[in-house]
Amino acid sequence: MDKTSSCNFLFLILFLSSLSLACSDTYQTFLQCLQSKSPQPSQISSILYAPTNSGFQPTLESYVRNLRFNRSTTRKPDLIVTPKTEAHVSYAVLCAQAVNTQLKIRSGGHDYDGISYVSEQPFILLDMFNLRSISIDLPTQTAWVGAGAQLGELYYHISTKSKTLGFPAGVCPTVGVGGHLSGGGYGNMLRKYGLSVDHVLDAKIVDVKGRILDRKGMGEDLFWAIRGGGGASFGVVLSYKIGLVPVPETVTVFRIERTLAQNATEIVYRWQFVADKIDNGLFIRLLLQPVTLNKVRTVRASFIGQFLGDAEKLVQVMGAGFPELGLKKEDCMETSWIGSVLYWANFDNGTKPEALLSRVPNSVSYGKRKSDYLQNPISKDGLELIWKKMIEVGKTGFVFNPYGGRMSEIPAGETPFPHRAGNICKIQYSVNWDDAGLAADNEYIDQIRRLYAFMAPFVSKAPRGAYLNYRDLDIGTNQNGKNSYEEGKVYGDKYFLGNFQRLVKVKTMVDPGNFFRNEQSIPTFRA
Repeated sequence: MDKTSSCNFLFLILFLSSLSLACSDTYQTFLQCLQSKSPQPSQISSILYAPTNSGFQPTLESYVRNLRFNRSTTRKPDLIVTPKTEAHVSYAVLCAQAVNTQLKIRSGGHDYDGISYVSEQPFILLDMFNLRSISIDLPTQTAWVGAGAQLGELYYHISTKSKTLGFPAGVCPTVGVGGHLSGGGYGNMLRKYGLSVDHVLDAKIVDVKGRILDRKGMGEDLFWAIRGGGGASFGVVLSYKIGLVPVPETVTVFRIERTLAQNATEIVYRWQFVADKIDNGLFIRLLLQPVTLNKVRTVRASFIGQFLGDAEKLVQVMGAGFPELGLKKEDCMETSWIGSVLYWANFDNGTKPEALLSRVPNSVSYGKRKSDYLQNPISKDGLELIWKKMIEVGKTGFVFNPYGGRMSEIPAGETPFPHRAGNICKIQYSVNWDDAGLAADNEYIDQIRRLYAFMAPFVSKAPRGAYLNYRDLDIGTNQNGKNSYEEGKVYGDKYFLGNFQRLVKVKTMVDPGNFFRNEQSIPTFRA
């Protein structure tokens, strides 16, 4: 080894040693702070993991849902806190401030760009998975749900109490309730019932002063902000009180696929005029994917539907409103609402609802997502250009989620989520890959960016809208600790449109020092 290499190696050893000492100091100081606040200090060490602890890495990795952020080079937290009580969360908030370290909050880990558990700055990870209690009150048709609960657990517990109640939220059962609801939350009943946040009746949150507040205690401004504005900008959401919604005993689902050779262009064109205007109980998701069939590259359109009613009625509705798809009764499967949950989660027919209690996803891969809003139908010529671009780009596909119905009735300022009337659908750009390494990351992320850039003429403008729960750091970031209103406005206007200013006002009021922050958090007015 030459002198230069020896010096570099020595520098690396010294750097890693100093980093280890810093983490150790943070752990000890934080532990002592927690113990000083707890009436049972001897139990505190059981909720705290230092990087040297054997449980640190398994705890960190257990809720990583994107392998891009699970590499040896990914910056790890200085320590992980896994609170078992609401008071533990309060202590963690106060002690993170005492050691002057950023606090990241994770409930399910499904945020697409890893914001809840990755940072370029030193940080403490507050993982909420232990706080997952679910209490259902049938007489009032409400439930209290812990932020660390997952959607599948919520759906399962509802189904054990009633066959005619459900909740309008996402189709992936391992998504955490805390992030899903605080960012808006939607699923296959949004045309009938709107977003998840439209059914949040109360909440409990730990604020920057460590206080545990309910709706009355936090006030209506903060309660408004955490129903779609991202709870992690304002505090730590502990739980939500939600209103359940009626569902019929029979729910019908279907999936029909068509390629370009099977008239997909005409059917997709017609879908744009139908999907947001047809019966509000009918949700028809459209998947568009570049595929290779018989050695020929083409685009496949998959129409995945759910109807709150029986198959006979569904066939009538489709025959009158969307005959181009050619839906027949034999294409349909009648099931219960909980059965439809299992169907959308890609479980085999006949799977027991207990499968929804699993906290292990079916698969974890590398991925990237982006979002848009479609406000005017795309012409057939435009669709042909898109097909050509999809095939040229490679692997990136689309998920079109139709709006209309209840979504068009709720005012844009009712919650921070503003994308209501005037939108045909929300578009998700989606690409997954299994190839490890930064070269693969760069290749596939470049693909999705190219397709996103190509779509600019077809989607919403001034600003080009985006969905908070499809976190996308490409549309702007706010460097941690800089508290820049100007940087925050770049992504804030896209996520929240005219509601951004009100969110900043609330943020400035409840967290003026910007303790609760991340790469796309709500900034304060004061720099």
